[in-house]
Amino acid sequence: MTGQIETSLCHIAKFAPFEDISGASHFPIYNTGTFNLKKQTGDKIYDYTRSDNPTREVLENLFTHVEGGAGCVCTHTGIACVSLLFETVLKANSHILVEADCYGGTFRLLKIFKEKYNITVHFANFLEFDNLEKILSSNPIDLVLCESPTNPGLKIIDLEKVANLSHKYNALFAVDNSLATFISQRPLELGADFSLFSTTKYISGHGSVVAGAIVAKTKELSDQVHYYANAHGRSQNPMDVFLISLGIPTLKIRMKEHEKNSILIAKFLEEQDYIVKVTHPALPTHPQYELAKKQMEFIPGVFCADFKTLELAEKFIENTKIFGEKCSFGSPDSRVEIPAKISHASFSKEELAAIGIAEGTVRFSIGLESVEDLIEDIKQAVK
Repeated sequence: MTGQIETSLCHIAKFAPFEDISGASHFPIYNTGTFNLKKQTGDKIYDYTRSDNPTREVLENLFTHVEGGAGCVCTHTGIACVSLLFETVLKANSHILVEADCYGGTFRLLKIFKEKYNITVHFANFLEFDNLEKILSSNPIDLVLCESPTNPGLKIIDLEKVANLSHKYNALFAVDNSLATFISQRPLELGADFSLFSTTKYISGHGSVVAGAIVAKTKELSDQVHYYANAHGRSQNPMDVFLISLGIPTLKIRMKEHEKNSILIAKFLEEQDYIVKVTHPALPTHPQYELAKKQMEFIPGVFCADFKTLELAEKFIENTKIFGEKCSFGSPDSRVEIPAKISHASFSKEELAAIGIAEGTVRFSIGLESVEDLIEDIKQAVK
């Protein structure tokens, strides 16, 4: 299917591996464990849902198309696609270079791979290119991994520059695209070898399911990802595929609204005397503001605000009536969390400080409610 991405997202059934005989607008859910081999003809034969499933293949074909890749695997959780990336690329004693401001679940997973497989993990600030090149030139790096925007620090990484640097030293480059999503930013077009993302968040949009996906740039890498997904049982079940697909057609509309609402809330907070700093890539005060505008079509509705004290931040969260104290982002409901307590509880104080997260930092994920209602909720919560 050609044309704009949003058109593809509205016609998901066109990415089905075969034509439904009834012409269903939504491709059927093949919620089965096994398939009868005697009933099938053609090049593609299904036997066991862990290996392949027609319903899941619809979503995998769609993600492959919109990301501009060669193949995709949909996984049963977001962190499963990160684990699948590591299982595909890394071996015992491998070296990996990771942006220090990474998702807490990724950080925890890296610790496990380090302990079990003697993986050497090099953490670095991906804004410091001289240091990146120094690490790449002096270590046998197999994989380079970052998010952009980073979570929760919200740095914007120059993906094209990092891709070129990685390939100069024969390392594969993977981007966690969970915050931006493919409607805003396409890492493979910027030189990455893998684009992976949690579909739990903006892509599903409803917060009703956990899932992920990884798209590979080449057929060779795609074949490897599929092999390890089958071997390790990483694949998503058909019912969850269906739930994810319900939110996909409205992704662009929702991202625009999340962006608009979050900017208004962030600007309001910037004016409050109990806030030390607001970090939002859509604001001119952000250090990578120009790169954010260049690299992303829409800025995600997630930002951080540093309260003057931890006590004030905790009081604010305790007193809010609309904002829930919840992890994750990308749902219709607005939510807040203190990263040091929830998403990045596995980080030490020193590791948090290194990525710019203070004890009074609150991460906001702005939903689709009335901005006026959200501002009034903030006002009453800090009285």
